[in-house]
Amino acid sequence: MNPVNYRHIIASALLEDIQTGDLTSEAIFPAEQDCEAKLIAKQDGVIAGLQVFKETFLLFDSSVKVELLFNDGDRCLDRDVIARIHGPVLSVLGAERVALNLLQRMSGIATLTNRFVQLAKGKCRILDTRKTAPNLRVLDKWAVTLGGGVNHRHGLYDMAMLKENHIKAAGGITQAVDKLLKYDNHQRPIEVEVTNLTELREALTCPVDRIMLDNMDNETMAEAVKITADKIDLEASGNVSLKTIEGISLTGVDYVSIGALTHSVKAMDYSLLVV
Repeated sequence: MNPVNYRHIIASALLEDIQTGDLTSEAIFPAEQDCEAKLIAKQDGVIAGLQVFKETFLLFDSSVKVELLFNDGDRCLDRDVIARIHGPVLSVLGAERVALNLLQRMSGIATLTNRFVQLAKGKCRILDTRKTAPNLRVLDKWAVTLGGGVNHRHGLYDMAMLKENHIKAAGGITQAVDKLLKYDNHQRPIEVEVTNLTELREALTCPVDRIMLDNMDNETMAEAVKITADKIDLEASGNVSLKTIEGISLTGVDYVSIGALTHSVKAMDYSLLVV
């Protein structure tokens, strides 16, 4: 995944930060003064967002040179030099914070995602959710893929998901699916959320593409896997953690969706230092 529609995110973030100018740097440095800087990792992790990091400097000032020493998706160690930057000091310092903010968030997401992927040991695929930072979804979901995860739907438009509120308001699973089929004629995938095995059995009678097992214990999910007998993909969801993912993966579900990948991520630590 390499989305082409992220430059507006960078441009908006730069405008938010720079506004009428960099008061501190413009007071100290002449426009013609150049500098060199290096990007240093301050912890082990999975790098994500290097292309965004580079593009941030280029959008700020196309004369800035950014040499990437790693690739997106690579692992790095604490104190590795990840990139070198050369250009006008006003431009390097002007774009620094936005470039780091985006890189740090994306790398944090990729690193956490990869931890879940490793603990799942290939027994299920790790999914993200729509619980992303407003206006950063394309970057958040890109970071998940760089960490070895898989994107769930990108928004409300590309996959139908019948959740508890939809089902209650519609009068039941079957009624909700019927209304959806009349509206969209199954042109896009349909997923339905169930909270118990009775609802699971009802969902299996409907023409849906995936069933989400919401907040079920491992024993119940293992029984759900037996009941479905590979007839349909099953997705586990609800309060998944690094402590519980291995046990969930052993139930036999196909996917595990984890909101914490993007809604509670800790940014990976980097520094940009002028040398």
